[in-house]
Amino acid sequence: MTDTSYNGWTNYETWNVALWIQNDEFLYNTAKACVEYCGDNETPYDKFVRCMFNVDCFLTSDDVEWNGDKVDFDEINEMMKDL
Repeated sequence: MTDTSYNGWTNYETWNVALWIQNDEFLYNTAKACVEYCGDNETPYDKFVRCMFNVDCFLTSDDVEWNGDKVDFDEINEMMKDL
C-alpha cells in the first residue's frame, strides 16, 4: 500500500492550510476565536473562511485557496478544535 498523504495530512492543500493556521499569529488567534464563537449551523472552519473573506484574504501566502476543493475541511476542523 502506498502512502498518499502529505506530511501526515490528506494532501498538500490541507497541509498548507493547517501549516499557516498553526504558524501565523493572526491566523492562529482567528482560528481559536472561530472555534469558540462559531454558530450552531456552521463549523469552526466555515467561520474561519468567512472571516478570511471579510478581510479580503482568499489564499494562504502559498496561493492555496482557503475554501479550495482539495482542502479536507473535516481534517482542518479537527485540527482547529485542538488549538
